[in-house]
Amino acid sequence: MACMKLGSKTDGFQQQGQAWFCTTGLPSDVTVEVGEMTFHLHKFPLLSKCGLLEKLIHQKYEAGEDACVIQLPDIPGGPKAFELAAKFCYGMKMELTASNVVYLRCAAEHLEMTEEIAEGNLITQTEVFLDQVVLRSWKDSIKALQTCEYVLPDAEDLQIVKRCIDSLAIKACKDPSLVGWPIVEHGPMQSPGGSILWNGISTGARPRYSSTNWWYEDVSSLSLPMYRRLISSLETRGIGQEIISGSLTFYASRHLPGLDRRQSISEANIRLEPRVLMALPSEEEQRHLLEEIDRLLPSQKGLMSTKILFGLLRTAMILRASPSCMFNLERRIGMQLDQASLGDLLIPNFSDSTETLYNVDCIHRIVEHFLARYQMIGGASPDVADDDQFLGSPSLIPVIAVAKLVDGYLAEVASDANLKPSKFQALAAAIPDDVRPLDDGLYRAIDIYLKAHSWLTEFQREELCRLMNCQKLSLEACTHAAQNERLPLRVVVQVLFFEQLQLKTSIAGCFLVSDNLDGSRPLRSGLPISGEDTGWASAIRENQVLKVGMDSMRMRVSELEKECSSMREELEKLTKGRSGWSAGGRKFRSNIIKGQICSAQEDAISKERGTEQRFEKEQLKLTKYKNHM
Repeated sequence: MACMKLGSKTDGFQQQGQAWFCTTGLPSDVTVEVGEMTFHLHKFPLLSKCGLLEKLIHQKYEAGEDACVIQLPDIPGGPKAFELAAKFCYGMKMELTASNVVYLRCAAEHLEMTEEIAEGNLITQTEVFLDQVVLRSWKDSIKALQTCEYVLPDAEDLQIVKRCIDSLAIKACKDPSLVGWPIVEHGPMQSPGGSILWNGISTGARPRYSSTNWWYEDVSSLSLPMYRRLISSLETRGIGQEIISGSLTFYASRHLPGLDRRQSISEANIRLEPRVLMALPSEEEQRHLLEEIDRLLPSQKGLMSTKILFGLLRTAMILRASPSCMFNLERRIGMQLDQASLGDLLIPNFSDSTETLYNVDCIHRIVEHFLARYQMIGGASPDVADDDQFLGSPSLIPVIAVAKLVDGYLAEVASDANLKPSKFQALAAAIPDDVRPLDDGLYRAIDIYLKAHSWLTEFQREELCRLMNCQKLSLEACTHAAQNERLPLRVVVQVLFFEQLQLKTSIAGCFLVSDNLDGSRPLRSGLPISGEDTGWASAIRENQVLKVGMDSMRMRVSELEKECSSMREELEKLTKGRSGWSAGGRKFRSNIIKGQICSAQEDAISKERGTEQRFEKEQLKLTKYKNHM
């Protein structure tokens, strides 16, 4: 820290308790009371420098008072500032630094230590040091601005606060990659011109720092009013909004406990005044800080990370911030929800009523903000002829990511027994059905919800299952759903139907491949076979799909055969040992029923076996084609 030495006499001030004495050998004839401190001084050194003390002393003598006692309760800086001013009057050695120049300049103005009283008075000395040394240094300007908090009204009147902020803003706006280190520091290894010193000789080289966030940590030590004024000055000078957002993120992480628990206190912070650094802000101060940061945040999308925005939102819920602050944070998150992760969405419910474990209503509002913005900027219309082309549109990538994110969130909160079906349905239905390529994630969430809410009626289960499209379930999801006892019977039938439809489509695709192995006709995918290698690779892929389907068919045929055999045995047991006309009638009816059931089963088996025979023929064709190749 830079300093300027004043005076030449030896320091003759001694403190005894709450009193200061000047040990010059002469008895004290003036007593000055500043706060709780008492200064026993002499009138002639004071009269030669201080215009205010000269007036007060003359008033005392004109009033005929024997003891000259002067009270200065309103002097800026208090006893410490008056002590330095008194030493300056006596010509004793003292140092001007960035830590004391502000309140010493304000005290000199209050004591009227002007050039009219004496040449080279304290006002002139402090102004020279402030302009030529402090305001040219980044660190000293920060320190001076911090000390302005103690003498704020006087520092404002003297324009010291404005000059410090302007100095910091000018330095922060400089591009370090173009001009090098923008701060003029006079350290032991650096000349006043800024070049690096070697054995006291200037090398002409300058230290270079290319990062634009070099000043974030330093300005985060400022109080909120000073920091707000600095940000306003930076915006006036046209600094980038992304730099402003980065500084706000750093400032919020430092002053809001819990927002970034990994943030540690640096050595520079330890050197600050205890009142500025160590005092933990109260809940009211944190709420005010959070709302102020929300007002300072730029409105552009993506300038602040989604994780930090979610942290601010959680903190706002804990601190019970204003509704407008909560709305703005939710809207900001909704603008970039596609950049969030599942962990960000798991916001606990901080309300007094512990209805649900997580705040589902908040996430629903954020999703609505995202969809509203997506529709406003002109999202792709779902009325596109080719669904694959529609889902592959670049404009749909964010909304597809949000759909996947919401499905994962629903699966996480579905196990909460207090989550009402209406809230689950509202959040699931908020995502348009057209932007979900597959409904496997939604099916998983519904299955978890049905498992955790076994008390739901059949109607409520059907209402939940209407959220998913059975045609958009994968083969694995269809297999699981067909065996899921928690699903309504109607949904299981739909799943089985579409599962069989998928298998038939796969078989038909394989037949189409076999008819187009010569490469003259396009495949099911719509891509023509340009050569034999391409045709063989496509045939192999289709054959693998068909093989999986046929394996499933064989298992089903085996199950049907076992079921038919079991039914025959049961019917034979029922008819055995019966006699008489009634028994014969029942036996006759049972045989009819048995014949009908078994004939239906055998028809299904014959169809499945016919399909299997066709599959074997196609395999034979592929084998011959492979041998030919």
